[in-house]
Amino acid sequence: MDLVIRDARVIDGSGADSYRADVAVDGGRIVTIAREGEGDERPSGARVIDADGLALSPGFIDMHAHSDLALLRDPGHEAKAAQGVTLEVLGQDGLSYAPVDDRTLAQVRKTITGWNGDGGDIDFDWRTVGEYLDRLDRQGIAVNAAYLIPQGTVRMYAMGWDDRPATADEILRMKQLVAEGMEQGAVGMSSGLTYTPGMYADDAELTELCRVVASYDGYYCPHHRSYGAGAIQAYEEMVTLTRTAGCALHLAHATMNFSVNEGKAPELLTLLDRALDAGSDISLDTYPYTPGCTTLVAMLPSWASEGGPDSILTRLRDDATAEKIRQVMEVEGADGCHGVPIEWDTIEISGVSDPGLAGCVGKTIAQSAAERGEEPWVTARRLLINDRLGSTILQHVGHEDNVRQIMRHRVHTGGSDGILQGYKPHPRAYGTFPQFLGKYARDLGVLSLEETVAHLTSRPAARLRLPDRGLVREGYRADLVLFDPETVAAGSTFEAPRTLPVGIPYVLIDGRFVMDDGKRTDVLAGKSVRRQA
Repeated sequence: MDLVIRDARVIDGSGADSYRADVAVDGGRIVTIAREGEGDERPSGARVIDADGLALSPGFIDMHAHSDLALLRDPGHEAKAAQGVTLEVLGQDGLSYAPVDDRTLAQVRKTITGWNGDGGDIDFDWRTVGEYLDRLDRQGIAVNAAYLIPQGTVRMYAMGWDDRPATADEILRMKQLVAEGMEQGAVGMSSGLTYTPGMYADDAELTELCRVVASYDGYYCPHHRSYGAGAIQAYEEMVTLTRTAGCALHLAHATMNFSVNEGKAPELLTLLDRALDAGSDISLDTYPYTPGCTTLVAMLPSWASEGGPDSILTRLRDDATAEKIRQVMEVEGADGCHGVPIEWDTIEISGVSDPGLAGCVGKTIAQSAAERGEEPWVTARRLLINDRLGSTILQHVGHEDNVRQIMRHRVHTGGSDGILQGYKPHPRAYGTFPQFLGKYARDLGVLSLEETVAHLTSRPAARLRLPDRGLVREGYRADLVLFDPETVAAGSTFEAPRTLPVGIPYVLIDGRFVMDDGKRTDVLAGKSVRRQA
């Protein structure tokens, strides 16, 4: 054998009790699992790892990643590899870099600079979904990657940034783009329904696109219309829409945020249970933290974003229009801020595109405004203009009890929603998976370790229709993690967000070590994972 992992505590991803075994790997596959006490002959291999005291699990699947350019910029991708992540799902929140034409690509790059940088260091030598996946394979990447077709990008491609219903011809064009993306290997479609221009789509338009996704046995992954005021109604809208379309539903970062939703997780879970019991195909992901992370420009009302980034900046520079924006944000509650009047003391700047603005990072808008002796909107407006909409934020609006209750649900999976850009990124980018294993499983007992591993492995693999990943089984791919259940923990904090985790010494993809004895190797074993025909 190429490798034998000896005396490991096997947590196989099914949720069943763990057991002690030797696991042999050859040719990138698990070929033998020799349980303790079952037979006398033990497998031998070219390399043997003494795993006594370590747990062996399938590799973790990050169901909500924003590494679309990070994988190209930094193929080593230690932020995820060190967590035991062996597969990421890209193309999230309705905005990514394929399919595009030259005009759309330029607009997307400006729109999500805060997520991925402006891409000035990237050779955008692709335009289609298939060409993007080919680029990942050609360059070589640390972890595997699947892709969701971004509905906002598709709308931008087909009809620009207009805030209006799509015509029949425009819907037909969008359906063609979605079908082409699915044919080329996408696993589903995402939306960002608090982000422009995707949020301009009505339910009829989204239903038509979801019917195309369903015809390829893919799934719809919406960042839905509100995580604040009207959150339950927004969840219900997505359940009803996908039931009508006959499409599987995966709810992105399924949180219940802002003061209006404190203690309301049971309402969401009851809604989901009723839909599941009625036959709906639903799953969800969450990250194990209370603050969220997005861009500052996303907080604006949608009408202020019509026309794209240049139009936004023009409106912000106009005093009268800027005052209307302030009124909506601070008094009425902008749809970009989930219908809740913005509280500037909850909005912390986590990253800027212009290094000259780095002094804002780590401070809330309210703090920066107080230092300058001005109103918070004045500070926020200046930052949006001077940073050309490139600022990212931490939004401190979550509730710990909601996080724990949703985490326990039977269709829950893990997603980091990790943005790797910025001076002070959210620690979830570097810490989500050890945070689940250490804080929430071992320390708090929210879930057993076996249940937690199932949430991070076999459940997402089932959603992605992957027949040979997500379990420690003979014949399955050797995407594996060895971790210490007693010490595994997220090293990243809000103060030091780029600190690597502890207690995860070995990570393998296709039987090759991407982490070996706690150190990143130079192995690029990842590949694009395309929809199973």
